[in-house]
Order: sequence, then structure tokens, then C-alpha cells
Amino acid sequence: MATEVSQLLLAVIQGIPAGATNDDLTKAMPDVSPATRVEALNILLQQGEIEILKKGEKLVYRAKDPEKKSALPKDADNEEKVVYGIVEEGGNKGIWIRDIRMKSNLNMIQLNKILKNLETKKLIKAVKSVNASKKKVYMLYNLEPDLSITGGAWYQDQDFEVEFVDVLNQQCLRFLQMKRDGAEKKREGPLAFKQMSCCTVNEVHKFISDLGISKVNLAEADLETILKTVVYDGNAERVRQQDGSFVYRAVNSPLPPTGLVQMPCGICPVIKNCSNCGDVTAITCEYMRDWLD
Repeated sequence: MATEVSQLLLAVIQGIPAGATNDDLTKAMPDVSPATRVEALNILLQQGEIEILKKGEKLVYRAKDPEKKSALPKDADNEEKVVYGIVEEGGNKGIWIRDIRMKSNLNMIQLNKILKNLETKKLIKAVKSVNASKKKVYMLYNLEPDLSITGGAWYQDQDFEVEFVDVLNQQCLRFLQMKRDGAEKKREGPLAFKQMSCCTVNEVHKFISDLGISKVNLAEADLETILKTVVYDGNAERVRQQDGSFVYRAVNSPLPPTGLVQMPCGICPVIKNCSNCGDVTAITCEYMRDWLD
């Protein structure tokens, strides 16, 4: 009986993408007793067909994506399934423990115990955010944290790698200057000189990779960020191509850089992470303080 009812319940739940409450299930199947309904729901949970979420004070049953298998063991209790589902919704940007508590309606002692248990089973993990080093976000264990959480290649253990960025800046400029010097020696006219002195991001990426100066894998987007700081320094120019892409070439600037470029914000590769709070903020920035002094 319960097995047959479970399939009927599944059809009802699948028809409500946002999730079905007990009230929804009662209205859809008024002839099914509460005990049989609970037994049928447990069958669906054990089969991994549905997941339980909490919205306010109510439990919500939602159909799971058939292509999306849960790593939760079948013997996990309902509270673990609720917390796991909330963490899963956070994706690779994670979710604060405060938000988990609000969505699950669990007390802190119970929630901490469940989170610890899920961490021990390597189902979820806690990750420190560069925007708030004293706080942790939770995400599924197999996910790679978003760059907004880790800060990308410019951070090591939540600390901004100033020296690493400086070295990359210098080496990118050196490559652009080498390309410019090579073009000057060929003496093939101003138009040819300008074309031959231009470098693509891919060429710079290969040069930096071959040097082996980075302990982390740098993407082309990372090096384009550095190349932009070289441009902001007044040591290079960014040229738009007909296909919409950009190339870079070293320039000899007889004029000193403007105040906007001289200030730390003008060459900061993580300015997009700067805000009024967190680790990256103008209020506590030692480089801003030194520049103002």
C-alpha cells in the first residue's frame, strides 16, 4: 500500500517545483491516512527521490533532479537532510551558519552538532572567506570555492600576496619590453613596428608559465588583470583588435603617471573585492595610508 502511495505522492510533489507542504499533500490525496503518508514519504526519502527543506515553520518536500545524486547516506536523519539541502543550495559561494540556522529553524547546539557530523563524513566543508576572515561559509565537500570567497590567485591563506603581484607585474612588463625591443631591431617602419610589438594575453601567459615563478595555476584572466595594472602604471597600452580582443604593448612614457594611477586603487588587482568591511577595505589598507602620508 505505502509503495503505491509513494509513487502517487511523488507525482504530486513533482507537480510543485517549489516544494509541497503537508497541507498540499493532504489536499491532493485526502483519502490517504497520515500514517500511510509518512510511511510513503520515508520510502521516497530512502530512495533519494525527494528532499526535505524547511520554510518558516513548515516542512517542504521537493523532488530531486534525477541526474543529481545525493551523497547523503540512506540512514541520515531528517535534520541532516534539511541542513545538507540548505548547504547544497548555497553552491560554490557557500552559506553562512546564521543563514543555515534561520532556514532550518534548528538551535545552535543542534546545528553545530549536525554540521560537525557532516564535515566528519566529508559531505560538506567550511571555507574561510577573504571578505570576512573570522567567518566561515559552508559548501558541499566536492565543490571548488568561488573566486569571491578565496580571492583567487592573489591570496594565500586569506592574506593578499603583495610581493607575488609585484613580481608578476615586473615580469609582464619585461616581456612586453622584450617584444618591443625585438620589433625595434627589425626596423620595418612604424606600422609594422607597432604590430610586431603587440602581445596577446596568451603569449604573456605562456611566458609566465615557462618561467615557473607561480606556485598556483594562473589563468589567462589572472594575467590580464596584471597586464591592466601595467597599463595603469603608464608602462603599456591596451589596443582593441577588430575581432573585439585586446593586445598589449610596452610604451615609453616621458610623463609621470597621474595621481589616480599613483594611488594604490589605480593598480590594485583586487579592487573589485574592496568594500566598507572585510579584509580588503580602504579604511585598513596600509598602502592607502602610506600614500596619504
